[in-house]
Amino acid sequence: MLAFALPGARAMAETPLKIVATTGMIADAARQVGGDAVEVRALMGPGVDPHAYRQTRSDIVAMTRADLVLYHGLYLEAQMGTFLKDLSRKRTVVAVAEALPREVLRGHDDYENKFDPHVWMTPALWKDVVARVAEVLSEARPDQAALFAANAKAHMADLERLLAYANETLAAVPQDSRVLVSAHDAFGYFGRDFGFEVMGIQGISTESEAGLNRISALVDLLVQRQISAVFVESSVSDRSMRALIEGAAAQGHQVKIGGELFSDAMGAEGTYEGTYLGMIDHNITTIAGALGVDVPERGMDGKLSAGL
Repeated sequence: MLAFALPGARAMAETPLKIVATTGMIADAARQVGGDAVEVRALMGPGVDPHAYRQTRSDIVAMTRADLVLYHGLYLEAQMGTFLKDLSRKRTVVAVAEALPREVLRGHDDYENKFDPHVWMTPALWKDVVARVAEVLSEARPDQAALFAANAKAHMADLERLLAYANETLAAVPQDSRVLVSAHDAFGYFGRDFGFEVMGIQGISTESEAGLNRISALVDLLVQRQISAVFVESSVSDRSMRALIEGAAAQGHQVKIGGELFSDAMGAEGTYEGTYLGMIDHNITTIAGALGVDVPERGMDGKLSAGL
C-alpha cells in the first residue's frame, strides 16, 4: 500500500516556524537551534533595556501572528507581563528561563519571591535555557526534532568552549583586582561563577533608583580599595558611572572606564557581538583586559570587532 503525505502537512514542514523573541539573546538561541527551519524576530535590539521595555503596535501585530512567542521570564520583561499573559490564551507563549531550577537562581532582598533574571551572563546557566528552547521548538514541530537536537548539540559545544575560555581568562585576573563595578546589578551570576565581587549602582532592575547615598558609598569604596576601573553598559546611561569617576577624582583617586559591557542587550545585528557567543566573549575579554590580563586582542576566536 502506498502512503501519501497530506499536502497541508508537507507545506507546514517546509514553511519556517515563525518565532518572535523578546530579547536578542533568546532570538539568537532560537536561530542557533532552529537554523533554516525557523524565522525569528527579536523585539528588543541593541541598546534596549528589557526592564523598561513596553510592546509597540508593530510588536503586538508580530506576536499575534507568530507561531511561537519566546520570552525570558523571571520578571525581566516587567512591563510586558500583562500583555504576554493575555496573549498566552491565543498563542503558544513560553518563558524559557523559567525552566531553570530555583536553587541555581539568585534571590534578592529587594524583590521578594523574585529572582535575578540575568542568567545569560554565564554560559553554564545559558546552556539550560538553550536546551529549553530546543524542547519548545521540537514540541511545535515534532517532525523536525532531530534537526533541532543536532543544532542544539553543536551550539552547546560552542558554549562549552566559551565557558572554558572564560574560566581560563578570568582566572588570570589578580585576586585583589576581581572587583566589577557597573551601572546596575546585572553581573551577579558572572561574579558567582568566576569569583568576582560585583557592585552595581542600581539594583537588579534598571527601574530602581541610583540614590546619592549609593553613589557616595561606592565612591568611598573605590578610593579605599584603590579600584582603578569601572564599566559602563551598552543599554544603560553612563551618567551615574561618570559621577563615580568624578567623585573619586575629587578625593585624589583616578578611576578609568574599563570598557563598555553588554548587559541586557547584545551588539549590533550582523556583527559577532550581535550573537550570544560574541556578546559574552566581548565581556570576558574586556573585563580581563581592563583588570590586568594580557588577553587576545580579538577575543576567543579572533572575531571581536576592533576598537570595541
